[in-house]
Amino acid sequence: MTNDIHLAFSHPSARSEAMETDGDPRDRISLRDWVVEVEIGAFQAERGATQRVRFNVVVELRPNPAPLDDDVDKILSYDTIIEAIDAELASDRLNLLETLAERIALRLLAEPQPLRVFVRIEKLDRGPGALGVEIVRSRDKTGPVTAQVPVPHPVVLFLSNAAIASPDLPRWLDRLQDRAAPVILCVGPADLPAPQSAVRPAQRRIDLLAIEQNAWVLAGRDKRCVVTNTRTEIDWAMKHGQISVWAPSKLVLDAAHPPSVSPRDAVALSLWLAGQFDAARTVVIGADLPPGHADKAEAVTLDRALDLL
Repeated sequence: MTNDIHLAFSHPSARSEAMETDGDPRDRISLRDWVVEVEIGAFQAERGATQRVRFNVVVELRPNPAPLDDDVDKILSYDTIIEAIDAELASDRLNLLETLAERIALRLLAEPQPLRVFVRIEKLDRGPGALGVEIVRSRDKTGPVTAQVPVPHPVVLFLSNAAIASPDLPRWLDRLQDRAAPVILCVGPADLPAPQSAVRPAQRRIDLLAIEQNAWVLAGRDKRCVVTNTRTEIDWAMKHGQISVWAPSKLVLDAAHPPSVSPRDAVALSLWLAGQFDAARTVVIGADLPPGHADKAEAVTLDRALDLL
């Protein structure tokens, strides 16, 4: 009994370790002592006021079938746990911690990696101690799990080199931010000759890196423009109101169905990215659309860009 009581009040990671039954320890990621001010509770005194709520979450993961290669897109991000909590706190005002814990667990189990989720939630301001609930949910006991995470549909904006250098760039970004839509900026290479290789895969990488160099030029023009090169980074940026500047090498080279276009056709490459993220809108400023793509994007001159955005 003493051990059981000690385990009950330990961090959920200790309970996870104690519940191992197959002799094959699982990998875990955890969130400890995450405190949020939130309105929650069934009592009248809890309505119209916020209180501190503490979250501790442990996620047991299925073994990764391939080497990680230090690749953030192959793991479950810590941000996914925080986003699950934030999303459920934002969806409804809840009376019960039990309901909140259940929703967080199911949202995490909708991801491909988790096998089991431990969620402990405690109210810190309702008494002299912490009042809380802890649940455990497993993938094999929850039935089919459907992800409830809303998918953002960004605006993908291709900027020509003239657009990157335009004094109107901050005003365009202001207009996009006013619309509160996620924004991914795409660019082509700078107007400078790139190194040449007779080996096609080598030239492809050179051309992709030339685009990435220009992405950093754009980032230097406005601090709101943050260079991103993984899907995880872009997803996070879209959910947190950060403007991404796409550095294409990783997504293009790792894609299961890579783009058929050459990186030298930077506008067409940006249209491929728009398709990958199911963009709500794609706008090309200061460049022409590839033939046959007029139905996929809008092209506009620099002097009319502000009106279109």
